[in-house]
Amino acid sequence: MAISGNPPRNADVLNPRRPFGTSTMTTSLRSAALATLFAFASVGLAQTPPQTPPQTPQQRPQAPKPGPKPYEEVVTKEAVSQDGVFKVHRIDERILWEIPQNLLGRKMLWQTEVAQLGLTTDGHPGTPAGIQVVRFERRNDRIYLRLVNDSVRSASDDELKVGVAAISVEPIVASYPVLAEGKEKSAVVEVTNLFLSDPQDFSVRGVVGGAGVDPSRSFIEKVKAFPENIETTSTLTFSTGGRGGLFGAPAPSATTAVVHYSLVLLPEKPMMGRLKDSRIGYFTQDFLEYGTPEYGSQERRYINRFRLEKKDPSAALSEPKKPIVFYLAREVPTQWRTAMKKGVEAWNVAFEQAGFKNAILCKDAPSVKEDPDWSDEDARFNVIRWAPSTTVNARGASIQDPRSGETISSHVIVWNDILSGIADMYWGQAGAVDSRAVKLPLPQPLVADLLQYVITHEVGHALGLEHNFKGSTAYTIAQLRNPEFTKQHGLASSVMSYSRFNYVAQPGDGVTNTIGMIGPYDKFAIEYGYKPIESAKAPEDEKPQLDGILARQVAQPELRFGNYNYLGIDPSTQMELIGSDPVAASTLGLANIDRIAKNVLFNASTKFGEDYTKLAKMRSQLLVQRSLELSHVAMAIGGVVETDYHYGRGNDVFKPVPRAQQKAAVAFLLDKGMHVPSALYDPRILNKIQPTGVVSQATGISTSIISSLLTDSRVRRLLDNEAINGSNAYTATELVSDLTRGIWSELAAPAPKVDIYRRSLQRSFLSTMDSKTNGSSANTSELRPIARAELKALAARIDAALPKTTDAATRSHLVESRRDIGNILNNKYTPAGGGSRSITLADLFGFKTKGDGCWNILAGLEGK
Repeated sequence: MAISGNPPRNADVLNPRRPFGTSTMTTSLRSAALATLFAFASVGLAQTPPQTPPQTPQQRPQAPKPGPKPYEEVVTKEAVSQDGVFKVHRIDERILWEIPQNLLGRKMLWQTEVAQLGLTTDGHPGTPAGIQVVRFERRNDRIYLRLVNDSVRSASDDELKVGVAAISVEPIVASYPVLAEGKEKSAVVEVTNLFLSDPQDFSVRGVVGGAGVDPSRSFIEKVKAFPENIETTSTLTFSTGGRGGLFGAPAPSATTAVVHYSLVLLPEKPMMGRLKDSRIGYFTQDFLEYGTPEYGSQERRYINRFRLEKKDPSAALSEPKKPIVFYLAREVPTQWRTAMKKGVEAWNVAFEQAGFKNAILCKDAPSVKEDPDWSDEDARFNVIRWAPSTTVNARGASIQDPRSGETISSHVIVWNDILSGIADMYWGQAGAVDSRAVKLPLPQPLVADLLQYVITHEVGHALGLEHNFKGSTAYTIAQLRNPEFTKQHGLASSVMSYSRFNYVAQPGDGVTNTIGMIGPYDKFAIEYGYKPIESAKAPEDEKPQLDGILARQVAQPELRFGNYNYLGIDPSTQMELIGSDPVAASTLGLANIDRIAKNVLFNASTKFGEDYTKLAKMRSQLLVQRSLELSHVAMAIGGVVETDYHYGRGNDVFKPVPRAQQKAAVAFLLDKGMHVPSALYDPRILNKIQPTGVVSQATGISTSIISSLLTDSRVRRLLDNEAINGSNAYTATELVSDLTRGIWSELAAPAPKVDIYRRSLQRSFLSTMDSKTNGSSANTSELRPIARAELKALAARIDAALPKTTDAATRSHLVESRRDIGNILNNKYTPAGGGSRSITLADLFGFKTKGDGCWNILAGLEGK
């Protein structure tokens, strides 16, 4: 490394002639004395004029001029140069960019992505670390790098545009001296440090988990210039503070990652944006616009979509000028490539409805021999990556031009253990009707079909589509049990739902397609997003035709959209559900779970000479599925169905679930959710997998249902419904009464007997009622007087049942419960053991959640 600047103050220490042992200070004093002596001597001796006349100012050596040097002094003959969007020069470890004058001010996309990393991090190859829009500007002899923010705009070029600019000053995040100038005033700057310092605005520290970068252990591996982008790869070493790694990996003092940087020139003229409508599910680029006809500022949203243009605009069905191409990264296992390609190209049928054929393709990435410069991280390419990880998930991420919503590229990530996750999920949902699922692990061809479904879903995200949970309830139960219907239409109207697999079909129905597929909503959504509207000159011009497309939703419910806005309120918008009737679907689904537990579970999950870990895991899978199906039914109670009608397109937006349906849902939950499923609590299984905790697990599942039914938000919806619809509403009073009578149904028997599971459940119920009567929010809750009245009625029923009770355990339980009710009513209650404790998902099912991605089956229970 070159050293510049002032020499050391003790410069004489560099003089090898200084006598050993002589101090610097002593030497300096001696030198000063000799200098003085010679000075006096020179005065006495200077009797004749000097032989050389003094130099004039013009003759004195000139200091180097500030500013750029001659080009050849900076870009030396040692430079390895490449032509591209900028010229790139590499001189040993230094990187120079030669920025053309005509690209100053042009907007560019900067992407940082982790390409490789160590076991001491939680990230994975292909993790995006930051995406920014930047531009370069020159002022005198410096180049400034600014971050661009297009989130506030002006609708016109009048005075308001000046005002918007005044509140949108773009921050300068870096500056570089112009070292030299090339042809046509191109500016040569050194950017080495940009790729070796992990600057804050482009940092990967959040992914790799490190602190600062150590430049002495970091270097730039390669840089490549292309016509529209520059790709740079660095190896960066971070200090870690001794953080431990995965699988017991040692905790080193540093972690090293390979980081890829892409600088991509954005189109000089942005693609025309397409406006988002609430009736369709697209991810968006949002901005605030001033100067609109509405006078006030307006939020505008352009949907995310690829640029797709017809070769023949006059043809109803045309190939695109440039198709959407996804590449399978080099690390994708060969055995899954065919299925993954099918998953990508499944979207062609949807693009046909938008007027395109062969719109989307999937290819293998070129080998190193075929193209040594090809990179998985290159921001120009759409790539599907395969990450060795225990994470059970996949993700379809993409990069947009924020000016228009145009998707520049997409990088889909598939974590390796999604294979086991979807296999377990399929077994728990379709194992009763698919003979291929009688033994684990599932056969590879079946897992390939499951992976194809995953890829189709994730590529849907890459194409811009959001989840559409309303698509799960588009089909009737009869249709889901029909072999021909499911073969043609799948399980839901959208592959972007969480419909998963067919748990409704019964043995004997003959259903063979049990996996989701592209549905009518998906085709409809692609039509909205990608159909060319040639006559439009501005986004607003497209609105009449787009509204005409969306108007079909009024008569075609399968085209409707709903995701997170009313999740938890609208029973027609749920995760992990199929079918328009949750009670009927769950009745059939629970019957299948019992079949799997009785006939498949043990043989599928055990192997001679191995322990019962797999048996315990697969039993938990069935418990999770059972809880999901119960939760689907619970959503009807206090539920409000939302249909996103717009003025002139349909009628009421919100409709409460009819009283009879809510009443039926409560009856189902009391029958199926408040009793222990014997097949899953068979002693022949329990005695092999756990020594204790059976009662608390069973009670916890039932208690979670009770708690969900009595949340303040649900009670408020019941009260609102009663206020609006009067006697036609299912009321909070009815709900509490129905729950109490159902949970304590043994009291009506001639000789009441309550088993141990139900005793635990009843104690938990009293604890829940105490929280509603005496809890922190009880004084302001409408539920408090309802709960108190019901507890008094329950006390009377217990008093009436006690004389008829002959079972000793039941009698003791009822006596204690009667006392507890009195204490609750007097605010003196202390919960007893056996169910009052807060139960976590890990407690109930024996495994923790897998994050909040698309393939976390527990997300439906967590409200994510």
